[in-house]
Amino acid sequence: MSIAECERAKPNIIYILADDMGYGDLSCLNEDSKIRTANLDRLATDGMRFTDAHASSAVCTPSRYSILTGRYNWRSRLKRGVLFGYDRPLIEPGRMTVASLLKGHGYTTACVGKWHLGWTWPMKESGEEDIDYTRPITDGPITHGFDYFFGIIGSLDMPPYVYVENDLPTAIPNRIQPGQGGGADHGADGAIHLRQGPIAPDFWHEECLTRITEKAEAWIAQNAGKDSPFFLYFPLTAPHNPILPTAEFQGKSGVNAYGDFCLQVDDTVRRIMDAVDRAGVAENTIIIFTSDNGCSPRANLKELAAKGHNPSYVFRGHKADIYEGGHRIPLIIRWPARIRAGSCSDETVCLGDLLATCADIVGAKLPDDAGEDSVSNLPVWLDRPLDRTLREATVHHSVNGSFSIRKGKWKLEMCAGSGGWSYPKPASASEGMPLREAFEGGWSYPTPGSACVQLPPTQLYDLSADIGERTNVYDKHPEVASELKALLTRYVEEGRSTPGARQANHDGITWPQLWWMLSGTSAKDDDHQPKENQ
Repeated sequence: MSIAECERAKPNIIYILADDMGYGDLSCLNEDSKIRTANLDRLATDGMRFTDAHASSAVCTPSRYSILTGRYNWRSRLKRGVLFGYDRPLIEPGRMTVASLLKGHGYTTACVGKWHLGWTWPMKESGEEDIDYTRPITDGPITHGFDYFFGIIGSLDMPPYVYVENDLPTAIPNRIQPGQGGGADHGADGAIHLRQGPIAPDFWHEECLTRITEKAEAWIAQNAGKDSPFFLYFPLTAPHNPILPTAEFQGKSGVNAYGDFCLQVDDTVRRIMDAVDRAGVAENTIIIFTSDNGCSPRANLKELAAKGHNPSYVFRGHKADIYEGGHRIPLIIRWPARIRAGSCSDETVCLGDLLATCADIVGAKLPDDAGEDSVSNLPVWLDRPLDRTLREATVHHSVNGSFSIRKGKWKLEMCAGSGGWSYPKPASASEGMPLREAFEGGWSYPTPGSACVQLPPTQLYDLSADIGERTNVYDKHPEVASELKALLTRYVEEGRSTPGARQANHDGITWPQLWWMLSGTSAKDDDHQPKENQ
C-alpha cells in the first residue's frame, strides 16, 4: 500500500498494555537497564518513543477506565484503590469508549486479556460462592463496544480464576486455589502472591500470558486484510504478580524472575509484530505499547537494585505513588505509513488521550459527554508543529486518591507524602470519621505516628531541575502553587479539562481527597467504595 493510500485508509490499531511494567524496564528508555528488551527496542527504532507519557492513575483499574473512556478515573465512582473480581462494573452505561467509537466508524473490535473494570456475574442466589458459571456475564467488554472478548476479570492474582470468551465462562470452577504469599510492603520480597478463590480446570496461572497471546495472534490472522479495519485492545497479565515466567524465559534476564517476566512481555510484543507482518498489514497498522502504571514492589526492588536495575529509572516512587515513578510509563508507537522511524517526543501526554486521538484519526467529533479529559496526540505522532503545549495540564492520581497536577515544569502534589506505598506513606483513613479527622487519618494530611507527620500537606516540584522530586519548593513559589491549585479546582468543578459543556462527576465535588475545596462537611461512608489495593 502506498503512503497516499494509507493516508486515505483507516489504519488498524493494536493497543498492547503491559501490567505493572516500569519506564526503566525498557532498554530503549533506560540506558542503564539490565533487562535488554530487544523487541521493544526494535518497535521504538521503527516508530516513536515518548519520554513524558503518563497513566491517569498509579494503579490498574483507574488507568484502564481512563484509557477506554478518555475521562479521568476520579470522575467515576472509584475515588481510590482498584476493583476486585466480584465488584460491579465501573464504566457507566452508555458511556462512549474507544471501542464503541471505532465500531461506529466501521472497525471490527476485540479485547483479549485482563479487563479489570468489573462486570456482572450471573448469580444462583446471592454471595460470591453462588455465581452461575453456566450463564453469560453482563456489562463486560461486549457491552462496551467490543465485538469479541477473551480474558479474565481482573489481575492474575484475583479470583475467580476463570476465562471468559465473549460473555460466557469457558469452564466451571471445580476447586479452590489456596491463598499464597502476602506480607508487608506489598510483597517487596518478590514472593508469589495469590488470593484464595475458585479456579476452573482450564486455568493455570503460568500459562495465562501465553494463552492470551495465542488468542490475539489468531484474532489478528482472522481479521487482518478484510474490508473493515480492526482495533485490538490487548491488556496483558504480566509482569504483574504472580511473577511466573514460563520455562523458556526463566533465568534469561540474569536479573531475577521479574526481569525474566519482562522479557516474556518483550517476546509477546515480537509475536504480535510477527502476526501483523504475516498478515501483510504492517504498513498501515498502528501498534501502541505502554503500561498501566509503574513497577510494583512485588518485583523485589531490593534485589533489582543489587543488580543495578531501577524499574523507575530516575523517577521517585513506584506503582501506587503520586510521585513520577507511579504514573510515568513507557509509551512507544509504530505506524510505518505515518510516523517517522526513530523519532522521539518529549511532549507531556496521557493514556486517556487515546479516545480523542482515535476520533481525530477517523475524522469524528466527540460529543460533550465523552472524552472530557482526552486530547488528540495525532499532531505529535505526525510531527506537526505546535504553537503551544499539547495539553494545558495533566492531573495524576494515587492509590489512596491523592491528587497532583502538572503544567510544564511544575508539579503540585496535594498530599503530604507519596499517597501510596513509598516512604513517606500515608496512614489509612477511618470510615465514618468527620472530614478533618479523615484528612489527618492519611487521606491528605498526616496523622500522629505516621510517616507523614512532619511534612507539609502539599508539595511543589520543579521537574526541570529536580526530576527526582526531592526538594519541595512550595514555600518559595506560592504564586505557582496558587495557579495550579486553581486550575485543578476548575478541572474538578467543570467535570472536564477540555473545551466543552460542563459535565458532572460522580459524587459532585464532595469526596474527602478534595480537601482543599471542602469545609464544614463530613466524610460519607461510601458503601460502594471498593477496598484499597492490598
